[in-house]
Amino acid sequence: MQFVDYAKVYLKAGDGGQGCVSFRREKYVPRGGPDGGDGGRGGHITFRATDKLNTLLDQRYHKEYIAKRGQHGMGKKMHGRNGEDLLIPVPAGTILRDADTNAVIADLDRDGKEVIIAKGGRGGLGNSHFATSTRQAPKFAQPGEPGEERYLILELKLLADVGLIGMPNAGKSTFLSVLSAAKPKIADYPFTTLAPVLGVVKAEEYRSFVVADIPGLIEGA
Repeated sequence: MQFVDYAKVYLKAGDGGQGCVSFRREKYVPRGGPDGGDGGRGGHITFRATDKLNTLLDQRYHKEYIAKRGQHGMGKKMHGRNGEDLLIPVPAGTILRDADTNAVIADLDRDGKEVIIAKGGRGGLGNSHFATSTRQAPKFAQPGEPGEERYLILELKLLADVGLIGMPNAGKSTFLSVLSAAKPKIADYPFTTLAPVLGVVKAEEYRSFVVADIPGLIEGA
């Protein structure tokens, strides 16, 4: 039985670090020139397909992903460190869509395939880049650029690993609600479940399986 797993997440790549305003100051060089370093690049957000996962359980509970910003530039032309990239593993077969346009951004159809979805901002240039023959002591530098941000929809066609089959009002929905985080409708009358309900059971860090609550069967149907 095939279903579509779905999750919507917010992504914010890291901002670029600011360029530094600094001047060379040494004992025997009292009027040294500008030596401000550049800011580091903000962290990218990358999605990578893996065969070790088979549901979007993590993305349904972790709805925000924010990468680190780049470090600011420093004196002596020292560049700021780049922000750490954020790598998000998803099951192979996951389709990534822009939440605003519904356009497909990427189809991660095989193990190991990856794509940068939100790029980190470029680091700003330090004041050492702006010295000229007529402006030998620039007292300004560039700010870092903001990282990309967006809402993303993840879709995954999946097969239920386990199906709960039984007569109406037999307790299948209650069992599913205890076994997983699913919240099927539960009542003391038959045919409470009118359409299949999925629940994901997490067994280990990278292992989970899908349980489907099938509507009650009618004898002779």
